[in-house]
Amino acid sequence: MAYVAEKSVLFLCYGFCQQFVRKVVGLDKQAKLNDLQTAAAGSVASAFAALALCPTELVKCRLQTMHELEMSGRTAKSHNTVWSVAKSILRKDGPLGFYHGLTSTLFQVVPGYFFFFGGYELSRSFFASDGSKDELGPVPLMLSGGIAGICLWLVIYPVDCIKSRIQVLSMFGKQAGFIRTLLSVVKKEGVAALYSGLKATLIRAFPANAALFLAYEYSRKMMLSQFEAY
Repeated sequence: MAYVAEKSVLFLCYGFCQQFVRKVVGLDKQAKLNDLQTAAAGSVASAFAALALCPTELVKCRLQTMHELEMSGRTAKSHNTVWSVAKSILRKDGPLGFYHGLTSTLFQVVPGYFFFFGGYELSRSFFASDGSKDELGPVPLMLSGGIAGICLWLVIYPVDCIKSRIQVLSMFGKQAGFIRTLLSVVKKEGVAALYSGLKATLIRAFPANAALFLAYEYSRKMMLSQFEAY
């Protein structure tokens, strides 16, 4: 749910943010952006995606924590659902309660998606060589998407770890903040704790983002052809 919400808002805003970047750098509306400018557009779009990601990630983290506490016997078993957790947050903290950890989410996604879209565009440029990036076949597109996913998670993984800690701690009424939580984790568990599980995440990220960008490119081409037909 969190992944779908995030990517939906991200790609929805991506086109608008490309126009914003064109305006900032003084380009025509139809001008092509270079790889750096495209990466910047993706980075700006990610700030809007964070507004969708933060609430869904918060609910997910709390559900996982509740499940782990129940399995360890530290709390009584209960039938927690997405909706019961969401209602609990709303009742206890109000609508703004869904945005515990928003600052760390922004620290995570804004630089992360710069490298995500930057890695994708640079990879496409590499595979295109002297040809057009828009004419690439499915294999180069999937490889470029997979590389983009690797770039993203290499950058954001430590921040994602801290963000998850903050969102779990907020469940118990603790508000340590990003920097204090980061320093606490490094002091108590070491820097390696920030990268625990990274390998599995990278293995998952490559095919997931390969499929994502393949679907994005072919969907975009199909919709553009439909618009041109009218």
